[in-house]
Amino acid sequence: MIQTTGPRPAPGTTQDIHLPDTARDLVKILVAGPFGVGKTTLIDSVSEIRPLHTEEPLSEASAQVDDLAGVRDKSTTTVAVDFGRISLPGGVVLYLFGTPGQERFRALWDDIAYGALGALVLVDSRRIDASFDVLGLVEESGLPYAVAFNTFPDAPRHHTREQLRTALDLEPGTPMVTCDARDAASSVDALLALVQHLIDRDVTEDSR
Repeated sequence: MIQTTGPRPAPGTTQDIHLPDTARDLVKILVAGPFGVGKTTLIDSVSEIRPLHTEEPLSEASAQVDDLAGVRDKSTTTVAVDFGRISLPGGVVLYLFGTPGQERFRALWDDIAYGALGALVLVDSRRIDASFDVLGLVEESGLPYAVAFNTFPDAPRHHTREQLRTALDLEPGTPMVTCDARDAASSVDALLALVQHLIDRDVTEDSR
C-alpha cells in the first residue's frame, strides 16, 4: 500500500515538489537499518516534500519471521521503499531512499542501492545485533556510510562510544553519531555527518 504523509504542500512554499533554484548537486542517499529502527520516521521528519511510503500492516505470518523485540507497538512495515527529499546549504539536494530492514527483502537491495553515493545506517542500541545483516549489505555494496544510533526512551545509556564501535566492528574512519529520528534538526545533523564523510573521502581520493 503506497501512502503519503502530511498535508499536500501549497505551490510556491518551501515544500513545493519543484527543486529549488539553488540546487546544484543531486545526491542519492540510502537510509538503511533493521526492522523498526526508525527509517520511515527519519525521512518523515526531514523531507521538504510529502514523503512517499510503501507500507503494509504486520500480519501474523510476518510476526513469525520479523524480530519484534523492542518494537512491539509497531503495526506496519515498509515493503518496498520510503522516499523523501531535503535541500542542504550549498545547493546540495539529498534524495532519501529508505530500504526495508528484513532479510527477506534482500533481493530489492541491489535495485534500491543502484546509483547511491552513501548510506546512513540507523541502529537501535537495545538490539545492536539486529543491525549486522544491514551493515553487511552496505559493506558488500562498497557504499561509504555513517552510523546513527536512534535514541529510544528505554535505550541503555551505559555503553561508551568505544564499546558501541567495537560491537558494530566499525572502521576508525566511519562516522558514528546519535540522533532522534523524530526531530528534524537531529536527523539533519546525522545526514550532514554522512555528507561530510563523503566529501572527506572525495578529497582524500583526489589527493592521491
